[in-house]
Amino acid sequence: MRYTLSEIGAACGAVTVHSSDPGTVITSVLTDSRSVTHTQGVLFIALTGERHDGHLYIRDLHAKGIRNFLISRNADNWISTFSDSSFIVVNDSLDALQQLASSHRNKFKFPVIAITGSNGKTIVKEWLWQLLRDEYNIVRSPKSYNSQTGVPLSLLLMDDSHNLGIFEAGISRPGEMSRLNKMLHPDIVLFTNIGPAHDENFTSRSLKAKEKAVLAEGSSRVVFPKDDAALNEILSAHNNRFVWSRKTNADLLITKISKERNETHIQAVFNNSFHNISIPFIDDASVENAIHCLSCLCVLGKTDDAILGKFAHLTPVAMRLELKAGVNNCSVINDSYNSDIGSLAVALDFLNQQQQHRKRTVILSDILQSGRDERELYAEVSALMKAKGVSRFIGIGDALLRQQSQFDNIESEFYNSTADFVQQFVPSRFHNETVLLKGARSFEFENISKLLQQKSHETVMEIDLSAMVHNLNYVRSRLNPGTKLMVMVKAFSYGSGTFEIANLLQFHRVNYLAVAYADEGLELRKSGITLPIMVMNPEEQSFDSMIAHGLEPEIYSFRILQLFETAARRYRQSNPQTEPVSVHIKFDTGMRRLGFEEQDLNELVVRLNNSRDLRVASVFSHLAASDESEHDDFTRQQVRLFTGICDKMREHIRYPFMRHILNSSGILRFPDAQMEMVRLGIGLYGISGSEEEQKHFRNVSTLKTTISQLRHVDAGTTIGYSRRGKAEQSMTIATVPIGYADGFNRNLSRGKGKMYVNGRPAPVVGNVCMDMCMIDVTGIQCKEGDDVIVFDSIETITALAHDMGTIPYEVLTSVSPRVKRIYWQE
Repeated sequence: MRYTLSEIGAACGAVTVHSSDPGTVITSVLTDSRSVTHTQGVLFIALTGERHDGHLYIRDLHAKGIRNFLISRNADNWISTFSDSSFIVVNDSLDALQQLASSHRNKFKFPVIAITGSNGKTIVKEWLWQLLRDEYNIVRSPKSYNSQTGVPLSLLLMDDSHNLGIFEAGISRPGEMSRLNKMLHPDIVLFTNIGPAHDENFTSRSLKAKEKAVLAEGSSRVVFPKDDAALNEILSAHNNRFVWSRKTNADLLITKISKERNETHIQAVFNNSFHNISIPFIDDASVENAIHCLSCLCVLGKTDDAILGKFAHLTPVAMRLELKAGVNNCSVINDSYNSDIGSLAVALDFLNQQQQHRKRTVILSDILQSGRDERELYAEVSALMKAKGVSRFIGIGDALLRQQSQFDNIESEFYNSTADFVQQFVPSRFHNETVLLKGARSFEFENISKLLQQKSHETVMEIDLSAMVHNLNYVRSRLNPGTKLMVMVKAFSYGSGTFEIANLLQFHRVNYLAVAYADEGLELRKSGITLPIMVMNPEEQSFDSMIAHGLEPEIYSFRILQLFETAARRYRQSNPQTEPVSVHIKFDTGMRRLGFEEQDLNELVVRLNNSRDLRVASVFSHLAASDESEHDDFTRQQVRLFTGICDKMREHIRYPFMRHILNSSGILRFPDAQMEMVRLGIGLYGISGSEEEQKHFRNVSTLKTTISQLRHVDAGTTIGYSRRGKAEQSMTIATVPIGYADGFNRNLSRGKGKMYVNGRPAPVVGNVCMDMCMIDVTGIQCKEGDDVIVFDSIETITALAHDMGTIPYEVLTSVSPRVKRIYWQE
C-alpha cells in the first residue's frame, strides 16, 4: 500500500482533503488507537459505531506522533486544533475504508478465494494456506478478520508479490454481505455450512443462507457441501457450481471416512479417480473442514500426491478462550465469545485438552435465539456433555431449568439466574477440577468468573497462547522434513506457566519436552502430560521417582551414569516386564558446563553397550554462541566436533538414536545442522536474537499492573526508601503494585526503568520497593485504576532487559509465581 492523501481522498469519495504536507505518502492504516507501532506514513481512520468513536482518540494519537487522520465529525475543530496534521474528511469513515479497500483490490488480477459460513472459516483459510503456500505467494486474512472492518483491512495487505488471495467473509445481520462482495470481488467462493450463529438477527435460517449467497454474485465458481439443504437450495441456480457430498452423486464424492487413534483417513472420488488424504485429527469439525479444503484444491487443479500428502501435516488453529488459575487448585476456562451449540462443542474440546485435573465441570447458560425446539436442543447439549466426559453440569436459565430432566445421566444442578448461583455459591464445592464457563453475554458470567478465579493482586502477566502457537508453527516451517522438536519448559516455562504451556504443546504434538529438574517433570506428569520429558539436571535422590514416572535424564558424567544405571537396574528387577530406561547423553563441545569429553567416547560406548538397563534415546550438545555472528566459526567447529563424536558412536551403538545440538537461534541460523531433532526455547516465547528474524515472531507475554494511587508532590519532596527519589519540580506520581518481589528488578530504580501509562513512558521515581514502586506520570492523562504496562508487544521485553543490563531470559524467568498468569487463546 502506497498512496498520497489525494489519491486516498479520490478513492473513498472524500468531502475534502486538508493536507499539511502534500508530499505525504500513506503506507498503512490504523483503526485501533491502542495498536500504534509506528507513526511514519500511518493514516488513522476514526471509525464510529454504537459503542465506539475513534474521534475520541485523535488527541492522544497526535501526542504519540500520528499526523494523518480520516474523519467524519467536527472537521473544522480538528483542522484548526492540529494545524500540523492532515485530514481527509468523509461522510462515513467505514464507507470510506471499504471504498479504499475496494479500489486497492481492483488493482490486482490474481485469483481471490472468499470463504464464508457459520463455522470453520478461519480453520479452512489457514489450512488452505498450509496446503498451498509452496505453490503460491498467498495474502490472507489475519486471524479472524472477516467483518465489515476486518475484510477491508485484510484487502489492504495485497501487493504485487502475491498471486493468490484467501479471505474470510462473515456477517451478523442482513445487508452486510453485499458490502463485502463489492470489496472482495471473489473469483471463487467457498461455503462451509449454515449453522445457528447469529440466528437472532435473521427471521429464518433460509434468509441467512440467502444473505450469505450474495457473496457468490459475480464469482466464476462456487464451492459448497451438497448435503447442506439450505445452501443447496439457494445456490442451485449458480452457473458454475462445485459440490461435494457424503450421500449422493457430486463433483467430489466422499466414499469412506475411517478414524483411528489420532488420525482420520478420507477417501474421495473426483474426475473418476480415487483420492486419499489423512489428517491428524479425529473430530467431526476437522473432517468437514478438510473436505472443504480438498474441494477447493480440486477447483484449483491441485490434486497431485505431493499436495494431498500435506493434509497429514496440518496443524491446529487456535480459538478465542481464556484460561486462569482458580480457587482451591482449580483451572477456569472463560468463553463468552458466543453461545451457540457449535462453539460449545469447540469449547468442550478445549476443556478436554486440559489434562491437569480429572474432574471437569461445565457451567452453561441458556442458549439464546437458536431457533430450535427447546427439548431437542438441550437433548443435544446433554449428549455433548456425556460424549466429552463432563463430570458435573451446572445449568443457569429458565430453559435449562425446564429441561433439567435431560441431564439425569450426569451429576447436575440448575439455577434460575446467575444471581441465584452467585447467592448460593460455596467455594469449597469447587476444588481440583477444570471449570468451563460458557454463557451468553446477557447472563453476565463475569460475576461467576470473579468468584472462581484465584484471588491475587492487580499485577498480572497475560500469556497469548495464539501467539505461542504462531511461533511454534513458524519454527516448524523452518525445519527439514522429519526433524523432531523438543521444547524447553524449564524454569516455569520461562516464567509463562507449567501445565498450561505443556498442555498446549502436547495438543500441538511436539515430540519432546525438557525441564531442568525432576520436580518440574513430576508436576507435569501429575497434570496429565504424557509426552516424553528430558530432565537436564537429574539429582540422585530423584532417580527412582524419575524412572517410575517415565522421566528421561541427561547423562553428562560417568558418576551420573553409574548412579542412574544402578537405579534403573533396581527398578527393572522389581518390574521385569519394563523396557530399558531411556537416557540422553550430553557431550561438551565448547560450552564448558556439563558433558562428556571426546576422549571419554571409547569407555562410554563400552559401558552403554554392556548395559541391559539403559537405552540411548539421543546424544546432544549445547551451542555456546549460536545467536552471535562473530562466533559463527566457533559454532561450526562445535557442530563438526559433535558430528564426529556421533559418527563414532553410531559405529558401535547397535540401535539408532537421535542427535540434537541446535537451540532457538541455531535452528534459524544453522539449518544444515538440524539432524534428527532440535531444541526450541526462548523462540517459543516470541524472542529472537536476530532483528531480521524477530519480525516473524509474535510477542507472547504482557506484564501489566494498575495505578493504585495518584499523588501530587511539591518541588523538593523526597520519595521512597532512603529518600533516594526527589522532586526537582512539582510533579504527579502514581503508586503501582509491582516490586522486586514480583520480578521488577531493583536496578530499575531512580529513573533507570520506566513503565507505560496510556502509551506514554513513566520513569520510576526513587527506589523500587518489595511490593510496589512509584512512577512519574506528570503530564499524562490518567486516573486510579488505569492499566500500566511493564512490557508487551510494543514496549518489549528486550527493551526492558536492556534497561536492566541483562537478557530477556532473565526478565521472563524473574516474574514471580505470585503474579497471576492469564492465558488467552484465539
